[in-house]
Amino acid sequence: MKFLTMVKTLNPQVAINPPPALMQAIVQLGMEAGARMTETGGMALAGTVTMRQGQLITDGPFAEAKELVGGYAIYELETDAEIVRWTERFVDLHRQHWPEWEGEVTILHLQRFQMNA
Repeated sequence: MKFLTMVKTLNPQVAINPPPALMQAIVQLGMEAGARMTETGGMALAGTVTMRQGQLITDGPFAEAKELVGGYAIYELETDAEIVRWTERFVDLHRQHWPEWEGEVTILHLQRFQMNA
């Protein structure tokens, strides 16, 4: 099964720059995940398109670095329980190395649909 995790900082006014020890610990966790983690990277908010009461509402594009949302990772795992465990370990690294950080990680189970041409 394929999963996408998305990291969001809830207190960006306080948690500005992640400490190097956290980044090293995240690299180590990624090395341990190995082939189970197929992709990882950062994300920046580029814009939103919303439908409300029949109207399209577009906000963006945003090009400034201050619009950083966080990061993501894509995993190939056998069970939902596995992605929860990997995510808990990732968040616990923040608790250990960056205690002022407050955030959340959203876990999405990706499901592929067959498109007919």
